[in-house]
Amino acid sequence: MMSELPLDQVRTLLAVVDEGTFDAAAQALRVTPSAVSQRVKALEQRTGRVLLMRTKPVRPTESGEAVVRFARQLARLERDTRAALGMSGPGESARLAIAVNSDSLATWFLPALRRVPEELDLCYELRREDQDHTAALLREGLVMAAVTSSPKAVTGCSVRGLGRMRYVPVATPGFADRWLGRGTGAELRELLADAPVLCFDRRDDLQDSFARGLGLPAGAGARRHSVPTSEGFVEAVAAGMGWGMLPEVHARPLLSTGELVALTRDHVVDVPLFWQQWKLDSPALAAVAEAVAAEAAETLRGTRSG
Repeated sequence: MMSELPLDQVRTLLAVVDEGTFDAAAQALRVTPSAVSQRVKALEQRTGRVLLMRTKPVRPTESGEAVVRFARQLARLERDTRAALGMSGPGESARLAIAVNSDSLATWFLPALRRVPEELDLCYELRREDQDHTAALLREGLVMAAVTSSPKAVTGCSVRGLGRMRYVPVATPGFADRWLGRGTGAELRELLADAPVLCFDRRDDLQDSFARGLGLPAGAGARRHSVPTSEGFVEAVAAGMGWGMLPEVHARPLLSTGELVALTRDHVVDVPLFWQQWKLDSPALAAVAEAVAAEAAETLRGTRSG
């Protein structure tokens, strides 16, 4: 039937996307580049869609992403079935690709993975990405699950709430004295407009969200430093480079010792987090999902206020 997707062609498309070029895919599949090209063309003819953009590296089109996602799900199911039948080769571990935002990775996510039963023998491929953008990796078929800020399920995925990660605005006492004068209310709002601020990267909207809550326009703070690691971000705030929004779990011990002070106790930023994963009957994926939900329940704030 023309509606069927030949599995050798589907696997070949996935190899091209993963390897980046037709030649590299040919080496990985141990066939000729011509065979790879013919299989991809045949699959495009069968689907009536262009599946790959012939760039370097190649990139799947929107239609190609759907086929790539199917190919990865097929590979996941095949590995699970082989494991259930005792057909896994020696040293062959199941791999799970998961997208996680940096702050979750630096605080509660790795302890969550320690809850997964060791007998499952899983290998993790963690992709670090902002929580507002991890869902895109799911949509593209690059990961099987993701910690995301979006409650809207990606096509072919299920979604469950994890809780809220709270961020608090902090700075060193010296920074607060110099730039903010320990001001509050309208005075703090005016002083923040000129004070140096720390951001994770250009996608980081937390500081702007806090500023908007005070009535400042987005982009307030002409002096902006970018520090793209969670650990480095904490160190930069503690070094007095600027004020920033720290996860509550990172800020709490520094506030208790007086190394940092809260700019205000009336305004915080709560980021809701969700777990999205492929709708697959996969024991490995199900075990990770339960472990993540259990750790989040103990670490994050509840889905309701408080």
